[in-house]
Amino acid sequence: MAEIPSLEITTPRRSMGQLVIRQFLKHRMAVIGALILLVIVILVAGADLFERYDPLQINLRNRFQPPSAEHWFGTDDLGRDMWARTLHGGKVSLLVGFLSMAVAIFIGTLIGLISGFFGGWIDAVLSRITEIFQSVPRLFILIVLTTFLRQLDLPWMKPGTFWPIALVIGVLAWMSVARLVRGSTMSIKEQEFVTAARMIGANNFRILFRHILPNVASPIIVAATLGLAGAIITESGLSYLGFGIQLPTPTWGNMLSNTQNQMLTVPWTAIFPGMMIFIVVIAINYLGDGLRDALDPYHIEK
Repeated sequence: MAEIPSLEITTPRRSMGQLVIRQFLKHRMAVIGALILLVIVILVAGADLFERYDPLQINLRNRFQPPSAEHWFGTDDLGRDMWARTLHGGKVSLLVGFLSMAVAIFIGTLIGLISGFFGGWIDAVLSRITEIFQSVPRLFILIVLTTFLRQLDLPWMKPGTFWPIALVIGVLAWMSVARLVRGSTMSIKEQEFVTAARMIGANNFRILFRHILPNVASPIIVAATLGLAGAIITESGLSYLGFGIQLPTPTWGNMLSNTQNQMLTVPWTAIFPGMMIFIVVIAINYLGDGLRDALDPYHIEK
């Protein structure tokens, strides 16, 4: 009598993307942070749809109105609607954060790849440059550079524009990314697949950007999310001190700065922009923690 072959039940093998998503979803605070950040981004991106009043419209008869059904976040010292200004301020603050981190990631990744891959005197020179940038007082340089850029007679450098702030913050925030990428590159360039690519005739440019860069993308993504929170805080701090984006363009930082003498008498003018900074930074930090765990190969369960 012929034997009946046993049926072996096999589970389908998950792709790396599925494993990363599965691991990320286990981090509840990261998922909550991602959802909160998504809602805030949708609100500020569609500010024109969700606002009820013009954020620049002055109505002195409505000065310092408390939160109500008519003005959800109340009004400020000029009678402007705080809900509309908070949404538009968030748009500017988030744009500055994203653009500055894009600049920092680009510069840091490029310097880290070149330094870690070539080594020798190139690594020594770039490492010294990185150390010099890390040793300078960042806040002082930010204030000096933003003040200098405002004096330039360029259309995209006029007061109220966010390009100078984003550029300056990004130029002074790439050092940690460069060190991270340099260390990862020095480790990956000794792997067998890099040696094999070199043996079949791949040039240095192809090896760097086709073989090494994809393998250092995970720590770069994590660094970008965590650095984004720092960039938003930096912009808010500069605007609070009066060296950031100038009024009447609203940002969360200059909205706080404008309420220094009113925090005790009309606290809602400071609570709402401050609360938005707090929520966004916490959400981004939890998102970064979740991505760090999800992209770590030692934490991924097969």
